[in-house]
Amino acid sequence: MAAFLQWRRFVFFDKETVKDPADNGKNFALPVGICACDSGRGHIVLGDLEGQIWFLTRSLQLTSFQAYKLQVTHLYQLKQHSILVSVGLDEHGINPLVKVWNLDKRDSGNPLCTRIFPAIPGNKPTEVSCLSVHENLNFMAIGFTDGSVVLTKGDITRDRHSKTLTLHEGTCPITGLAFRQAGKVTHLFVATLEKVQCYTLSVKEYPHLELDTHGCALRCAALTDPSQDSQFIVAGDECVYLYQPDERGPCFAFEGHKLLVHWHRGYLVLLTRDAKSPNKPEFPSREASPTEKQVLTVYDLDNKFIAYSAAFNDIVDVLAEWGSLYILTQDRKMYVLQEKDTQTKLEMLFKKNLFVMAINLAKSHHLDSDGLSEIFRQYGDHLYVKGDHDGAIQQYIRTIGKLEPSYVIRKFLDAQRIHNLTAYLQALHRQSLANADHTTLLLNCYTKLKDSSKLEEFIKSSESEVHFDVEIAIKVLRQAGYHSHAVFLAEKHEHHEWYLKIQLEDLKNYQEALRYIGRLPFEQAESNMKRYGKTLMHHVPEETTLLLKGLCTDYQPRRDSADRDSLGSKANSEEFIPIFANNPHELRAFLEHMIEVEPRSPQGVYDTLLELRLQDWAHEQDPQKKSALQDAALCLLKSDYTVFDKALVLCQMHNFKEGVLYLYEKGKLYQQIMHYHMQNEEYAKVVEACKRYGEQEACLWEQALGYFARKEEDCKTYISQVLHHIDRNNLMPPLLVVQTLAHNSSATLSVIKDYLISKLQRESEQIEDDERKIRQYREDTAQLRTEIQELKNSAKIFQKTKCSMCNSPLELPSVHFLCGHSFHQHCFESYAESEAECPTCTPDNRKVMDMLRAQDQKRDLHENFARQLRCSNDGFSVVADYFGRGVFNKLTLITDLPGGKPGGSGGGGLEADLQRDLLIHTKRNA
Repeated sequence: MAAFLQWRRFVFFDKETVKDPADNGKNFALPVGICACDSGRGHIVLGDLEGQIWFLTRSLQLTSFQAYKLQVTHLYQLKQHSILVSVGLDEHGINPLVKVWNLDKRDSGNPLCTRIFPAIPGNKPTEVSCLSVHENLNFMAIGFTDGSVVLTKGDITRDRHSKTLTLHEGTCPITGLAFRQAGKVTHLFVATLEKVQCYTLSVKEYPHLELDTHGCALRCAALTDPSQDSQFIVAGDECVYLYQPDERGPCFAFEGHKLLVHWHRGYLVLLTRDAKSPNKPEFPSREASPTEKQVLTVYDLDNKFIAYSAAFNDIVDVLAEWGSLYILTQDRKMYVLQEKDTQTKLEMLFKKNLFVMAINLAKSHHLDSDGLSEIFRQYGDHLYVKGDHDGAIQQYIRTIGKLEPSYVIRKFLDAQRIHNLTAYLQALHRQSLANADHTTLLLNCYTKLKDSSKLEEFIKSSESEVHFDVEIAIKVLRQAGYHSHAVFLAEKHEHHEWYLKIQLEDLKNYQEALRYIGRLPFEQAESNMKRYGKTLMHHVPEETTLLLKGLCTDYQPRRDSADRDSLGSKANSEEFIPIFANNPHELRAFLEHMIEVEPRSPQGVYDTLLELRLQDWAHEQDPQKKSALQDAALCLLKSDYTVFDKALVLCQMHNFKEGVLYLYEKGKLYQQIMHYHMQNEEYAKVVEACKRYGEQEACLWEQALGYFARKEEDCKTYISQVLHHIDRNNLMPPLLVVQTLAHNSSATLSVIKDYLISKLQRESEQIEDDERKIRQYREDTAQLRTEIQELKNSAKIFQKTKCSMCNSPLELPSVHFLCGHSFHQHCFESYAESEAECPTCTPDNRKVMDMLRAQDQKRDLHENFARQLRCSNDGFSVVADYFGRGVFNKLTLITDLPGGKPGGSGGGGLEADLQRDLLIHTKRNA
């Protein structure tokens, strides 16, 4: 319970006397004898002692009509309907009448009266004390001075659709009635001088509940608006009570004799008698003493202050309309109380430094967030100037999202209030409004304060509560030396690069870094091994090599088996070779593992492994181990994945003879093999190389002979072997052999003696053979000429008795050829291709003709002849071959002489005839 004397007083309303615009601004005059008032639907309704009802519009236009013959006692204007309910007298005595008026319809210019019925309960004559109508037009309650309450249920505007019953009976006058609607439940509050009750009208038999055992005077009860949960207000002389349908609510100690209660836009309006005025009865009459002083007070119950208070003389009623309060007095004046705007009220509070009250007021007036933020800022500034930094920071925290954070941060940085600044920055992060600079500043505050618990609480928040830039936080923590915290953040939020950088560079925890990489997805594990592989290899070579083996074969992150991928990924092993720069042992193990598991490994793997094996071979002193290393290197050279050029360079660099020779042989570089042996003066192997590869390249023997010829040592044995092979295969002319050996001063005639003798013997044999063939050819030619001459000059007798084709006895007709073949005519016609050619001799004749044509076509190929002559070891044979083809003479074939005369000289004609006969008639010996 709060005493109103402790409440602050303000003037949040402006009081003005209503002026009449039609009368030069003089005070507006109310009608005489006003005794009943109400407002709503855009006008003020007044009832006078003469039975008239007046309507006052906002432009102060007055209209009236005669509603009763004698007096209007009560008026009730519905707020949601143009319906007015009145109570008055049409005749003397106690017989009040209720009339319902439809203000939208007219009857002879006046509002239409839709219903009239007597108000008295039963037949008991009693006066009406109060009236209330439900906004749904289904309920109307009338209270009487004898303690009765009459309820009209149904359509209150019509007699046929409603019924009237006595809801309440008692001995104490009814002083207040109010309907309350909550969903589908309807309640009726009933107040008397002694009690407060609540009836439930939506339930049969209308059960009621007694809420209190003390009541209030007439017109001292009202209903709050829905924003205050439609509570029933009862104003006693000592306290003001608020009631719910089932219980009593808050109570406010406002002393003084209450004359009137109203509720207006969240304010409680109380009219009380001045304390200096003489006491009056609790149930006064309508006519007040002209000397009575009354105090009108407007209370803000939520914010606990008095919004307005002033003294008036003889107030008739206080009405709320057009957003203002209108006060009607007995002297026919009308005053208006207009509420100041929210900003003006706030400024009044600011001047008095009443910021808490300003905040509460702004909230109750539903001020927007920008307006509230400005109040919080001013309040924070006020507290900051006073030195209350803790209080100020709490207000500044409430401005987050509206006020620029730098405004607050600057203040507390200057004041060196790290604790307050930390609180503000924490709130800024909780609302996810912090940028990277704010995160940096907050973490620096934690580190300056050495508040590890707060630091851990900040960084170990759940994933859904992360309100800061994680990367910035990691940087700041690392710089401040809080490596464990930084590592935690990096691991939690998967900043793998930062995690590894801190573990390796700051904590030197190489095993943990390696374990962490092994748990990463393939792409991230690969990139981090490329970045940090050298460092890890230097400190933990074995574990690093093991991880690289897995990464380059079938990588799977080190997780539970249920989380493993169905298909692993493979990195390019060649890209990791630089990591092993100073670890040849691990590199060798890695490379050997790769070619064993992945035979199709990149070329760089084979090249590097070959280089390693050659280095080991070159530095090994133990013969047995050196032999094993040699075999391993050769095995690698023989694989299908070794590149010839690179491998050859490596073998030559390390002087790996077996490898060089193998590669030469593999690349068919036979001359290089022999040159290699020549350079190393391995005479026997020079000869051996000639024997092995001489068939592929015959010039090897010539080069070998030249090599031995240039040697000053005694190489007679090797020269003899070479000469023997050259002689056997006729690889060089003898003159060239002699000229080559002439350069060797140690080679005597005995070295070449056997060669020359053998060569001369074969030449002699060849000459004899050629002479024998010449004689044979001459004899054959002479014989052929004789036969040709006989054919020309002698008759040819055909004595063949059998057909040369079917070997059957010849029968006429038959065909005979000079070559001696005879045929049945039908056989000849069946098999002969030409009438002038013998079918038996035609194939051989054609071969001869084709040879002649081929020689004729090739004899003009001078470039081919010159090239063969230049490249051949025996130029005489080439010339003889082309001479035989007729390159050096023009062959002319004369088949028929014109006119049967011989052409040219006798010798020429004879030669032409011989050639013709040779082509037409096949050689007999063929």
